[in-house]
Amino acid sequence: MGDNVNRPDPEVCEKKPRRCFTAAYKLRILKEFDDCSQPREKGALLRREGLYHSNICTWSRQREKGELQGLAPKKRGRKAGEVNPLTRSVARLERGNKRLNKKLRQAETIIEVQKKSRRSWAVPNQIIWYLHCQTACANF
Repeated sequence: MGDNVNRPDPEVCEKKPRRCFTAAYKLRILKEFDDCSQPREKGALLRREGLYHSNICTWSRQREKGELQGLAPKKRGRKAGEVNPLTRSVARLERGNKRLNKKLRQAETIIEVQKKSRRSWAVPNQIIWYLHCQTACANF
């Protein structure tokens, strides 16, 4: 009952890799495109090569800029920004500054603890000294 029905293939098709055209290929296609004299020859050329008219427009603009430099494949992705020569030294100095600030905070904490501990010792020491003086004076 329905065995003869054409079902779509459930497998996902693999994504085609991005095509990369060489400068020689681009020049050859542009020359062929420019040589086409009949109205339908250009469309046939594009269909035969699997190209769009926008490719031809882009390549011809690149050719006008400069033959090989405009037609060479461009690297995709983010452009590398200019590296400031001072960036490394600034980063190094900031790390050193951070390290020294940490040491300073640690030293200040230690000094504060020492001050508090001396204050807590001062009272018993004064009492002991007072008592010592009292006994020493009484013996005279």
